[in-house]
Order: sequence, then structure tokens, then C-alpha cells
Amino acid sequence: MHWTKLSKYLKKAAPFMSLLLLGGLLSLLSPYFLSMDNLFAIGLQMAVVAIMAIGQMMVIISAGIDLSVGSVMALAGIGTTLVLSMGLPLFPAILVGLVIGLLCGAFSGSLIAYGHIPPFIATLGMMGIARGAALLITGGKPIFKLPEHFSVLGGGRIMEFIPLPVIFTLILAVIGHIILTRFRFGRYIYAIGSNETAARLSGVSVPVNLIKIYALNGLLCGFAGIILASRLTTGQPTAGTGYELDVIAACVIGGASLSGGEGTILGAMIGALIMGMLRNGCNLLDISAFWQQIAIGAIIIIAVFSDQYRKHKKV
Repeated sequence: MHWTKLSKYLKKAAPFMSLLLLGGLLSLLSPYFLSMDNLFAIGLQMAVVAIMAIGQMMVIISAGIDLSVGSVMALAGIGTTLVLSMGLPLFPAILVGLVIGLLCGAFSGSLIAYGHIPPFIATLGMMGIARGAALLITGGKPIFKLPEHFSVLGGGRIMEFIPLPVIFTLILAVIGHIILTRFRFGRYIYAIGSNETAARLSGVSVPVNLIKIYALNGLLCGFAGIILASRLTTGQPTAGTGYELDVIAACVIGGASLSGGEGTILGAMIGALIMGMLRNGCNLLDISAFWQQIAIGAIIIIAVFSDQYRKHKKV
């Protein structure tokens, strides 16, 4: 009994301990790692992934997966920058990007909830649709000539010190945590992921809540696309390529179970930080980006293997 409780605590603490170990190792290997400028640079680099990881974590807790996050992010960024280049004010342009993300997520959720299409296939299709739409709208070319004030969202700083995207990420993480832990909707997410049939028999409207989960994820992807477009000061139709790997990795490293029913927003943030520290450390130590990809892939396999091993051991 005591061993079971201890193993649960260790599993919950594992991402945080991994973060501390990685941080300690990199601080020993590079004198520049613990500088404030570098730490905020890590936060800025991983803000986009962390924002999308909040929504992806909710999707994974519900026993789903969303492979379209990078493409939806790009399409939302294109929508925002396109209307900005036409002279539309900033707030309505941001609203356009958010609505694009929301609609893409809601469409994927509808396919899963009412079309009974597996999440992997539904979001894989959306990945192709969103990326193709972004390329078709722009002709494969970036959108330039954006107003200067747009760059503040992704490049601005509070008191000329803390990057705005880091502030946005922290605020959204707190909101996401409150939704999962204090709202009925959050309890429904865990219930659907733990046992969809039991949730349905308990009176939970599974299809409606699935659409809400994927729509919320799409909304966060839309916001992440706006932040990235602001940082780049251009609308890039190829933005976000491969980001789905980073976002899913952040959630899995942060303790999410791909079987559903387990995961926290704090875990997603820690996972995103581990990813950011790993990439930053490799850059500081002049390690090839190819090795970074190998390391991330290996970490995903190890994290999923340990989760599945623990589940099969219970059986």
C-alpha cells in the first residue's frame, strides 16, 4: 500500500525532477545557461509550444490526440496578417485568427464526436486541410508590410525585461489549470478520458464536450499562431511545421498518458520547459540540431514506455 502511494508521488514528481536535473547539468556545462537573458530566451522560444501544449494536454487527457496544431497555428497566423495587411485594425485582426483556430478545432471535434472518426485520422486530415489552405491563400509566399504595433504582441516586454509571450503563457496556464480543477467541464474531460462509456452513462454529453475540448485547443493554437506571426513580423504559410511533435512531446514528458485520464497543465508547462532547455542547451554546447531531434524522439519513447509499463504491471 505504501509502495503504491510512493510510486504515484514519484510519477507526479518525475517531470519536475527531470527539469531540475537537466537544468543542473546544463548550468555545469555552460556558464551562460543560468543568466537571466538566457532563461527568458528559453521562455520566449517555448511560449508558442507551451500555449499549444495547454490545449493539447486537455485533448490527451480526454484520450484523444491532435496532429493539426502546427498547421492550424499557421492558418490562424495567415488569417490575422492577411487582414492586417489589408488595413484592418489590430483587435478585429486578432479576432479573425482566433475564430479560424476555434472553427478548425470545432470541425475536428465534430468529426470525432459525431462522425466517429478516430482522433488520429480526423486531425491528420485537418493538418492537411489547414496547411493547404494557408499555402493556397498566400500562394506559398510570406505576408509582409504589417503595422509596427503588431510586433508588440510577440516581441514586447514588460518593464523592458519580461517578454510578453511569457506573461501570456503564464496567464493561460493558470486559466487552463482552473478549468481542469475547478470547473465541471474539467471533470468531464478526465471522466471521458478515463472511461467514455461510464461518463456517458453518468449523464455526460460526450459528443458536446469533445467538440468543446477540440475547439478550445484550436482557439489556443490560433492565439499561438498570432504570437508567432507577431514575433516574425510576417505571416508564414510554412510556420509551425513539425510543431505537433514538440507539443505532444511536452505533454507526454509532463506526465500525460496517451491512454487518457491523466495529466496536468503544470506537467505540460514543465514538459515545454524541458524541451526548451534541451534545445537551448544543445545550442549553447554547439550540438547539432539533428541530435536534438534524436534526443526528443528518444525522450518521447521512454516516457510512453514507462507509462505503458506501469499500466500493464497493474493488470
